Amino acid sequence: MSSHAAALLSAPRAALTRGTVDTPAPAADEVLVRVRAVAVNPVDWVIQGTSRITYRWLRTPAVLGSDVAGEVVAIGSGVTRFRVGQRVFGLATGTDRGRDPLREGAFQEYTTLLERLSAPTPDSLSDEEAAVFPLGLSTAACALFQPQHLGLRMPGDPAPDTTRGVVVIWGGSTSVGMNAIQLARAAGYDVVTTASARNAATVRDLGADAVVDHRSPSAVAELVAAVGGRPVVGAVALGAGSTDACIDVLARTGGNRLAMASTPIALDSLVGRRRLFPAMLPVFTRIGLGTLRSTLRARRRDIRANFVWGSSLRDDEMGPRLWGEVVPRLLAEGALRPAPAPLVVGDGLDTVQGALDRQRAGVSAQKIVVRL
Repeated sequence: MSSHAAALLSAPRAALTRGTVDTPAPAADEVLVRVRAVAVNPVDWVIQGTSRITYRWLRTPAVLGSDVAGEVVAIGSGVTRFRVGQRVFGLATGTDRGRDPLREGAFQEYTTLLERLSAPTPDSLSDEEAAVFPLGLSTAACALFQPQHLGLRMPGDPAPDTTRGVVVIWGGSTSVGMNAIQLARAAGYDVVTTASARNAATVRDLGADAVVDHRSPSAVAELVAAVGGRPVVGAVALGAGSTDACIDVLARTGGNRLAMASTPIALDSLVGRRRLFPAMLPVFTRIGLGTLRSTLRARRRDIRANFVWGSSLRDDEMGPRLWGEVVPRLLAEGALRPAPAPLVVGDGLDTVQGALDRQRAGVSAQKIVVRL
């Protein structure tokens, strides 16, 4: 069996180090990909720093990472959409429960991708641009289209001859938010969202018809005014504090569905501590109590609120349709653009840990990318 290099998490909370792992053969529904670019998401450093609590099923050594772009070097016996040598991008789900992080993680020279969670990379996109899509795009799609969340029609579904519904997105300049704006618009909905003044033009260019500064003390009232009496089909909450704000908007506009994609409190301060215990106790207590309080607020207002798990589309009918039909068509039509813009911070596996640190330090309307 051949082997290749990987950025390994050798133990919980350890720094990523270069190591060697076996190169797998693809299963029947997989493609083996030579990785050319990876992107970093907040969940990567959250897993690295808190997996003993948040991802207790994850065994080390492990390969982290969800966002992959590269080219196919082998295909499984059941694969029909791809050929060897074809450029692809897709969602790696190795850190999920029941998956294999050594063969399915992104931060390595070769990884396996499920055919149903991959798409061909068009000639118009570089690998660095393609790598910004997978997790943000998948999470946005789950929030908008899965029945347990907003349950909206997907792009390409027939739209009724009635007033366009409005999607409220708190956090429009995040990776998930930018993809949600584009997907909602492609499906025939209007979008009102929040972003900083610096990023307002960017999210408006992606299709938002109204943008409110999330720092404004009257942001909720401004979003309600932007809705302007149109029917609100749901809200997507992105970022600390977004859930309660979205509940207030929905309560004042008649909306009754909320997709939550963030915890009430960010985990960056906890990740940076030398020891999780006892610092984790007040943090997770506040997260639990905050989530319970928000859930009860939503229930009292007849709002159905559920947390989004971006890779859950691996196991439903929406995932194959999104990646096999919708994404390729929207890219070809120009209705889906790589967003946030890639910010390349390094070349090679030895730079991945620095990329995680850079992401945790904070970026705005950009996505950290490493070339391999």
